[in-house]
Amino acid sequence: MKQRYFVELAYNGTRYHGWQVQPNAKSVQGDLEHALTTICREDIGVTGAGRTDTGVHASYYVAHFDSAKSSLDEPGFTYKLNSFLGKDVVIFKITKVDSEAHARFGAVSRTYHYFINQRKNPFTLETSWYNSRPLDVERMNEACKVLFEFIDFTSFSKLHTDVKTNNCRIDEARWELDGQQLKFTIKADRFLRNMVRAIVGTTVEVGLGKLTVDGFRQVIEAKDRGSAGVSAPAEGLFLTDIHYPEEMFVRSEPID
Repeated sequence: MKQRYFVELAYNGTRYHGWQVQPNAKSVQGDLEHALTTICREDIGVTGAGRTDTGVHASYYVAHFDSAKSSLDEPGFTYKLNSFLGKDVVIFKITKVDSEAHARFGAVSRTYHYFINQRKNPFTLETSWYNSRPLDVERMNEACKVLFEFIDFTSFSKLHTDVKTNNCRIDEARWELDGQQLKFTIKADRFLRNMVRAIVGTTVEVGLGKLTVDGFRQVIEAKDRGSAGVSAPAEGLFLTDIHYPEEMFVRSEPID
């Protein structure tokens, strides 16, 4: 019988075509599966906590895999796996879990951060959206409060996805200003494809005065992706936390 493992990791998504394996494209899942299969000398498939799109980062991510080997949770194996993987991925820890534990379906919430730099910075071009236009952060946060009034976020979902429902429960959403950098935090039980970037792009329109708070509410009520703002660039988006029931899995890495 095979042993199931959870692997905690982080990655810079700049040079990846997202998490998920794709034909003729470099993916985080593909690199991790190749590394595990090569080192363990057995075919290993990896299941991630969810998709991230091309250019999107994860400062904390969880995936699971099954192996016939029972000692892959030892620090020495983590070191070997990190040595095999490229510079854009780091493995924090590998942990044995119950055979029913699932990295995607077992998660009860996920948290994303989005970063906007209002001053050009060559060291953050890959990890934030450079947007020098003045933004009304207070008004943007007023729009964020509207999100808690709804559960159907069709207006912020990528079109023609295969999900059964566009309902999500948003538990946290706010903008913070730190010097020249803006940080958006959003936590929910689940996210739709492109949802965070669409929300960011639309709240930025509120911050620019192009859309009122009431107009933001009307965007959600319309349940029409065409009524919302354009999606913010991928480079500013980070998956930063995934929460599981404590009886299933407790994260070992501290939250930044």
